[in-house]
Amino acid sequence: MSTTIQNPVLPGFHPDPSILRVGRDFYIATSTFEWWPAVRIHHSRDLVHWQHLSYALTRKSQLDMRGNPDSAGIWAPCLSYRGGLFYMVFTNVRSKLGAYKDTPNYVVTAPHPSGPWSEPVYLHSRGFDASMFHDDDGRSWVLSMQWDHRPGHNAFHGILLQEYDHDRRCVTGPVKNIFPGTSLGVVEGPHLYKRDGWYVLLTAEGGTFYEHAVTIARSRSIDGPYELSPHHPLLTAWRKSPAGLQRAGHASLVDTPEGEWYMAHLCGRPLEWREHPPASPPEAYEGLHCNLGRETALQRIEWTADGWPRLAHGDNAPRTDVPAPRLPAAPVEREPVRDDFSSTTLSGHWNTLREPADASWLSLGARPGHLRLVGRCSLMSTFDQSLIARRQQHFDCEAETVVEFEPVVFQQMAGLVAYYNTQNHAYLHLTHDDERGGRVLRLSVNDHGKLREAAAPIAVGEAKRVWLKLHFEGEALRFSYALAEGDWRPIGETLRAAILSDEHATRFEEGFPRSFGFTGNYIGLACQDLSGSDLHADFGYFDYVPG
Repeated sequence: MSTTIQNPVLPGFHPDPSILRVGRDFYIATSTFEWWPAVRIHHSRDLVHWQHLSYALTRKSQLDMRGNPDSAGIWAPCLSYRGGLFYMVFTNVRSKLGAYKDTPNYVVTAPHPSGPWSEPVYLHSRGFDASMFHDDDGRSWVLSMQWDHRPGHNAFHGILLQEYDHDRRCVTGPVKNIFPGTSLGVVEGPHLYKRDGWYVLLTAEGGTFYEHAVTIARSRSIDGPYELSPHHPLLTAWRKSPAGLQRAGHASLVDTPEGEWYMAHLCGRPLEWREHPPASPPEAYEGLHCNLGRETALQRIEWTADGWPRLAHGDNAPRTDVPAPRLPAAPVEREPVRDDFSSTTLSGHWNTLREPADASWLSLGARPGHLRLVGRCSLMSTFDQSLIARRQQHFDCEAETVVEFEPVVFQQMAGLVAYYNTQNHAYLHLTHDDERGGRVLRLSVNDHGKLREAAAPIAVGEAKRVWLKLHFEGEALRFSYALAEGDWRPIGETLRAAILSDEHATRFEEGFPRSFGFTGNYIGLACQDLSGSDLHADFGYFDYVPG
């Protein structure tokens, strides 16, 4: 039996956790935003050890994200279970800046979280963060926040409730606004539970940055009125620094077979606090950056004598070390360091942008033991990117690859990228120097959409294979290369890892949001051919080594 849960249980970009138990199996579904496949699902038997199990949305017929802006796409999926069938509700956000948001919501089903998941059924587009609740009378309900675009109105207009008709596969009946939120504002992320005759409504509030929080309210009637918990908020890290966990909010509840309760929630760990969080956090949170993105943590819950949930350790701040439930330990296999591309399918750790990989631009069979990428659009495109990437899950880590690529014009590029989004990334790549004639290595940095060179170009001569490496050391990011195996040499300046964070990607100008960042850094392999000649690059392996 494991005695302690070490948070975060899902390190790296794993936000908006929806946790569910069926029998002795626990599942967590997390948001994936513009990354494909969509809705990442993990499995555990003990709440301590977690392993990636599947994705819910794996087919183009289930999801269209082409053209979706950065940090749009899949927001806040919700897992639920009814009558031998698993349900997954999700939002595909198509636009997110300005007064309007386009937020179609859908539900898919599967006999098991490993799939296959059904074709989606449309629900509504009134707001995002939709969820489903199955009552003990056999009826089911859909909840979401409501977005109000009207000037002078609260954009986060409250939590909506409407019944779901399983026979007709649609929402039906009156739509009711059951909870307006509290003074924390930004009410979203609703989940509904039933315990001892009470309908318990859990919501996120405060916004997903440092003022984030979890709110609890309850009612004897499903449509309210809902009474706010006297222990409000249930969880927040605002103006607290327990073990460096910040941005705590957007949660869901689960019980164990033995009747113990836990809450899954998102959190962020600032780079600047990774070693020594301050004893007293600053009033302002300027200068903090969570380049691993929003992660998933667990907190133990106890219920008061009068039926309210509270954090078991007595206050409302998240903890890194949490007592584990009384369950047998269920360790999982460690992820291998190297992907040698010997399989016929990509590992579940790899993601692509906005659409699935297909044979027109990615192949594991054209040259066995290699990944072949055919160059397409630039790293700034929201269409047709030839890029595969995996989450950065450790502050200190290295990634390494070897590439074979024969560019003939400067518009052809292939290499290793630290990629936050279309506007923010650092790219060590092989390309052609048209003026000098010949292949060169370039290190380019895109910072808020402004491209600059971070190193003088380095000629690679007749080297057939070029090795590329990046090193994350907390707040520092460095690249290196080798023209002969093992002969590593640094290239370019040391970069700030902070440029690959939600905080850096989120910008306001004159009080108006110009961009929002909700994801986390990825490390990837990419190929571009902006000339349209479909030149390909072959990658021999990819190593990800935690520090």
